[in-house]
Amino acid sequence: MAKVAPELQYSDEHEWVAREAGNLVSIGISAVATDALGDIVYVDLPEVGSTVTAGETCGEVESTKSVSDLYSPVTGEVTEINDAVVADPALINNDPYGAGWLFKVAADSDGPLLSAEEYASKNGGEL
Repeated sequence: MAKVAPELQYSDEHEWVAREAGNLVSIGISAVATDALGDIVYVDLPEVGSTVTAGETCGEVESTKSVSDLYSPVTGEVTEINDAVVADPALINNDPYGAGWLFKVAADSDGPLLSAEEYASKNGGEL
């Protein structure tokens, strides 16, 4: 699996953004980040209906190595969380760009986002 999915955009904090219909985006963490974190054992996600702000913390990801803050790469209202990753956080390690997505946001604005190429060059990832 590619460590950096070419069709996505990325934040400096290792979150990815996938554009869906209208202003809806899915958000997760990159395979580069999951490799660095190790086995993820717990995830704390923002609540549906809450507002997240680009660049600000909105949850936590806990692994066997450390606890890391989760940052929102966009500003907007959380419309859905992935209950499957709450129940089984290993999904994030196993499929970070698919079944391991974290939450969806109706985005009002984006924070500074990187293209896949920019993110890969900064973080040693492979497309």
